Amino acid sequence: MAHADDDVDYVIVGSGSAGSVLANRLSADPSVRVLVLEAGGPDGGFWTRLPVGYFRTIYDTRYSRLFDTEPSEGTAGRNVVWPRGRIVGGSSSINGLIFIRGEPAGFDDWARQGARGWAYRDVLPSFRRIEHYEGGANEYRGDAGELNVSELRNDHPWCEAWVRAATEFGLPRNADFNGPTSYGVGAYQLSIRGGWRESASRAFLRPVRERGNLALRTRALVTRVTFEGTRAVGVEWVEDGQRRRVRARREVLLAAGAIQSPQLLQLSGVGPAALLRGLGIGVVADLPGVGRNLQDHYQARTIVRMRERRSLNDDVRNPLKCVSMGARWIFDRSGPLTVGAGQVGGAACTEHAAGGRPDIQFNVMPLSVDKPGTPLHRYSGFTASVWQCHPASRGSVEIRSADPAEAPRIAPRYLSEEIDRRTLVAGVRMLREIYAQPAFRDLVDAEVLPGDLARDDDGVLAFARENGGTVFHCVGTCRMGVDRDAVVDPALFVRGVEGLRVVDASVMPQVTSANSNAAALMIGEHGARLILGGGGRAAAAESRESAHA
Repeated sequence: MAHADDDVDYVIVGSGSAGSVLANRLSADPSVRVLVLEAGGPDGGFWTRLPVGYFRTIYDTRYSRLFDTEPSEGTAGRNVVWPRGRIVGGSSSINGLIFIRGEPAGFDDWARQGARGWAYRDVLPSFRRIEHYEGGANEYRGDAGELNVSELRNDHPWCEAWVRAATEFGLPRNADFNGPTSYGVGAYQLSIRGGWRESASRAFLRPVRERGNLALRTRALVTRVTFEGTRAVGVEWVEDGQRRRVRARREVLLAAGAIQSPQLLQLSGVGPAALLRGLGIGVVADLPGVGRNLQDHYQARTIVRMRERRSLNDDVRNPLKCVSMGARWIFDRSGPLTVGAGQVGGAACTEHAAGGRPDIQFNVMPLSVDKPGTPLHRYSGFTASVWQCHPASRGSVEIRSADPAEAPRIAPRYLSEEIDRRTLVAGVRMLREIYAQPAFRDLVDAEVLPGDLARDDDGVLAFARENGGTVFHCVGTCRMGVDRDAVVDPALFVRGVEGLRVVDASVMPQVTSANSNAAALMIGEHGARLILGGGGRAAAAESRESAHA
């Protein structure tokens, strides 16, 4: 087995949102050696950089690994494909670019669930440190960070009409979803700089690649964490057909995401003992929670056909409009080529909301399509989707074998809880009511989805089961907390072992109310400060004492 040339201080597994931030922060000290291992390839290529290229790359296996979920009753017996970035920058290199933190109270929920030191007041400084918000700094926003966050640069009259209709329905306008609340409707902000995608790697990793103490290896599939007793001492990986290994003098940091961080822990002997023994894997630490607590936002998309031919569906088939779109991007870095997965949207409360907090999120686009990567519909389509902010349903990730290349079993258990079903149906009803407001109703020719077969709640639920899908926000499988079932403590140390942390979206106790990438970046920043500040070892000891109390 080939060895890396030298030992390093930190090994980071994964170059995605959290991993890129970690690499930047830890390598700032020239005396510290950092190695980043990424299973995918470099993040070059025009379509991975052009914002609207999201529609072409997210299901492209050159940039993404497509995981299959288990069929379930919640999806009418269908499997749902989950694309995850297999490229430098991880899923931040293929995602829909929406930058939104989620409702502030959601982070207070984390703290109440045992993630001490991760309440909103605790994580707000980390959010502010990572961003360069073009609107300027204030008590909620930062303008000195590396990640550029821009306002929407494509105005479409239908999107503005939808926002007006939502205010007629009774929702307030919200000028900044990353301010004191995400409640209300308005335009989304995007991680874009100068008209180009601002991925985590572009913002945090690429600018420091020349540091002599930082190394990045691509197409390096990590196969396991190596242990001496219960202490993590390094990792093994496969690169160019060769097995390699490296020792970590300080820590091994898993930042491989909500699917592959728990998969790697299980492959390494950290997880449910019965599962591991059944697959012939020696148990280093019996942690039943590894792979549990899986959460994702499940969305239902409504589509209406519009009377006028002003949809992006029409524009992409008009040569003159295509030239105009290109010219706007070249000369002004604006227009349809700068959009991601949503232009406007917002958060609202259904009759099931608790404490006046939003329980549904909207995502609106002046186009319609079956899914990214497929042709836009030939009619003049308009889409508004809805998902439940904090689903009660919980799923799992479990390895199928000891083969690191084999995809794990992913069971999201969408809509397995009654409150999730009721809330999603209420969200679709609300979207229909917004369409019916004076500002929008005369623009609509007909409803395409759900359509006439879904006029009552049972019909809407059947539609959601048969047609709904992921919004690519899987989190929670290495849950942070202080109880016996938590996988990591509030300092992100894996319980039951030493020298190993998980620093990515898998540590979230609860999914954020909105898109999850901004929070994943924050976890990288907050985690780096824990590591550099002595790693919160006192907090780790405190959490271990609490777990055994």
